[in-house]
Amino acid sequence: MPKYLLLKHYRGAPTAVNDHPMDEWAPEEIDAHMAFMDDFGKRLEANGEYVDAQALAPDGAWVRADDAGTAPVTDGPFAETKDLIAGWYVIDVDGWDRAVELATELSMAPGKDGRPIHEWLEVRPFYGSPTSTGD
Repeated sequence: MPKYLLLKHYRGAPTAVNDHPMDEWAPEEIDAHMAFMDDFGKRLEANGEYVDAQALAPDGAWVRADDAGTAPVTDGPFAETKDLIAGWYVIDVDGWDRAVELATELSMAPGKDGRPIHEWLEVRPFYGSPTSTGD
């Protein structure tokens, strides 16, 4: 089965319908969102479609080797990914249509005031997996 990445964004994606950052949510709204995410992951596991899921902290650093083979580390400039990427699910499903179906369900996670976020999720096939065009 092909693998896909369902990529969640803090910002940078098209605006969600319920567009309120989590720091504006009440504690019970955060709890409801996290419970939804946990239940979503458990359903994927039960279906045999779960590979991995992670939430990312906003911390990070650029690392590269210089000519001496040492690694200078800096807090930027970033390509803004530490501000953009919130986390991901890696799924192993029958194909593109199922990946889109799961992303659609994940988009409905509750947010502020308990309303669905309707967030945009990036669906990316792993290299070599069929895409939306069948390539």
